[in-house]
Amino acid sequence: MFSITTEQLNGWLIILIWPLARILALMTATPLLGSSSIPIQVKLGLAVLLTILIAPLLPPLPQIDPGSGVGPIVLLQQIIIGLAMGFSIRIVFTAVEMAGEITGLQMGLGFATFFDPQQSGQVQLVGRFYGLLATLLFLAIDGHLQVIAVLAQSFTILPIGADGMNVTSFTTLVNWGAEIFTLGLHLALPVLAALLITNLALGILTRAAPQLNIFAVGFPLTLGIGLLVMSWALPYFTPVLTQMFQESFSIMRSLAGGSVNVTGIP
Repeated sequence: MFSITTEQLNGWLIILIWPLARILALMTATPLLGSSSIPIQVKLGLAVLLTILIAPLLPPLPQIDPGSGVGPIVLLQQIIIGLAMGFSIRIVFTAVEMAGEITGLQMGLGFATFFDPQQSGQVQLVGRFYGLLATLLFLAIDGHLQVIAVLAQSFTILPIGADGMNVTSFTTLVNWGAEIFTLGLHLALPVLAALLITNLALGILTRAAPQLNIFAVGFPLTLGIGLLVMSWALPYFTPVLTQMFQESFSIMRSLAGGSVNVTGIP
């Protein structure tokens, strides 16, 4: 008669439950894999598939009973590690969308918003456009595959056990989060500089010709120049965004080892 002992059941749970918790947490926080447009069944199935593929490559796991007092602590640590790794990628997308928000506001498109079901709120048109560009570039450089590769490496760098992320790792994540404003301003700077010159020229023109309707002339002028500079600057976004994504992958690895400092994008 076929029978399963408690030791065998605990061994299967150790191999599957804890890696699955880290993988599910990362998929939830990663922008592309955690998109609300992807059904939950697909996310869960992909997480289980990754767990089955990664499980044979795992180092020896600690023999801790999942039902003991230490088991929930280990489970919570795996969730925190996965969320932290996913947020390191999401920060790049947030910085790109912030650049689009700043650009659209300066161009006069602050009112051009629409409801985004993925974010459950109103987003600006230019910010969403920049976000789609970042998503396409992320797929073009095989970013999703690199995320999975770093995830598999994390189980070797930071094995499953009673010890979780150290203080240095959390400090690295906080410093990387502060780069949102720097990276967003860096991407929006070409359009901001052009629109600043345009607004200065309009101010001088208004002083020279007070009868000129600045609202009738200024809006189409700033909008046209903003779109023109955007089209000119888009080809230069590729190396900057690629470097930002590579930096985020480095942050993902450092969250396990805590050996990489955030230097920002030059």
